[in-house]
Amino acid sequence: MSAKRGPAVRVQRVQTGVRMEKRIVKVLKALAEYLDMTLGDLLEGIVLHAFDGKAPFGDETRAKVTALKAVYGLDLDASHSHHLLEDGEEGGDGR
Repeated sequence: MSAKRGPAVRVQRVQTGVRMEKRIVKVLKALAEYLDMTLGDLLEGIVLHAFDGKAPFGDETRAKVTALKAVYGLDLDASHSHHLLEDGEEGGDGR
């Protein structure tokens, strides 16, 4: 995440019931801990960068993500987006 910070902006946050792949969540939680931020802050930053078409991480953080993926056995990448199925789900394009 970029270290550049502007003035604080007041927002209203809501709880979500988002379901995500288990190993992805483990990597995200570990990365948030490494970066000393909450999981929510990490996800908000990733999303805001994506909305602006920017990469959310620099080289050092990407290297940490790669290491955490190995620790948690996360072998998924962007090519797997929208193609993940849970046990008992029928095949298809995952949508």
